[in-house]
Amino acid sequence: MLRFEQLSFWEHQQYLHNNTFVIVGAGLVGMSTALSLKSRFPNEKILILERGYLPTGASTKNAGFACFGSPTELNDDLQHIPKEKVWETVELRLKGLELLKNRVGLSQMNYKNCGSWDLIGPNDIALNADFLAQLNLEMLHRFGLKEVYKIDPEFQQKFGFQGYHTAYFNTHEGSIDTGLLMATLYKQCVLADIQFLFATEVENWSASEQNVLIQTAHGQIETQHLFLCTNGFAQQFFADELRPARAQVLLTKPLKHSISGTFHADRGYYYFRDIGPRILLGGGRHLDFDTETTTHFEQNLLVRQALVDKLTREILPGQHFEIEQEWSGIMGVGAQKKPIIRSLNKNVHAGVRMGGMGIAIGTAVGDALSKLV
Repeated sequence: MLRFEQLSFWEHQQYLHNNTFVIVGAGLVGMSTALSLKSRFPNEKILILERGYLPTGASTKNAGFACFGSPTELNDDLQHIPKEKVWETVELRLKGLELLKNRVGLSQMNYKNCGSWDLIGPNDIALNADFLAQLNLEMLHRFGLKEVYKIDPEFQQKFGFQGYHTAYFNTHEGSIDTGLLMATLYKQCVLADIQFLFATEVENWSASEQNVLIQTAHGQIETQHLFLCTNGFAQQFFADELRPARAQVLLTKPLKHSISGTFHADRGYYYFRDIGPRILLGGGRHLDFDTETTTHFEQNLLVRQALVDKLTREILPGQHFEIEQEWSGIMGVGAQKKPIIRSLNKNVHAGVRMGGMGIAIGTAVGDALSKLV
């Protein structure tokens, strides 16, 4: 591959010269940051660097859940995280989803308000009715959302699951087409005259009072402001606050089923949905946290087998199915679920640690990140 010094005059002028803002990471947060910066600074040059030929982390690999918090997840969070911190995170998720819908449009990401179900298994204890009522009161008073969570007594008959005794339904959540979303954002960036360099990995950077020098695998780029939007790949900058988390996904071949909507189980560590005649199932990293704290995309056979077993015994009991595709994505998580939106110095800024909620908060993180300059 050519180094920058081997490029033509026109290539230098178009891509490498006079970039006011350079963004590392062409995922949801990176492109959202670029679009928000362009809205604020329409005459400034913006360049996005991406080390892969597609966004590398999770943006094009996630399950496409437009969710903001299942009741069992919130119950778990409220036992370990201060109450106001929990609700601040929920607020950011709701704000981010609204910003995403307004920016992209519902049809341009195939948004479906299909609802979500939080499933309670045989070894799980059902939530206290008073707790569920309190969650609904909080949602109403804080965000104006009415009757968010309710028990669905007919979920077994509707979907044919086995091994779950209770389900909490949320009518306000939905699903999207992840690939269509990312393609739409890319088109918006191109129309806004935001430039991209794919297959360009950032190796290092150094900042002065005036600018940032970025060392890539192909040579050096100079910019006034650098934005790090690499989520789970940013651990070197936030060693005590962020760690990568691999998420594995299986997709069946087409089959006949009665499943429609998005579903969580085991505090959100498992999640599944229908994609037309196929069923997508992901998660299970809690079965082997140490191994899944990685930026490698290989499959964990222990987790894979657990996903297959869950499909066999609980989600598609008595049905023959075959796995058509399987993949992994890399998330960024930490002790806190609220993302890191911070300036590392005058010219370098970061928006990372999406906590597995990139669809919900990515647009809001990008918007907040753009306001650090």
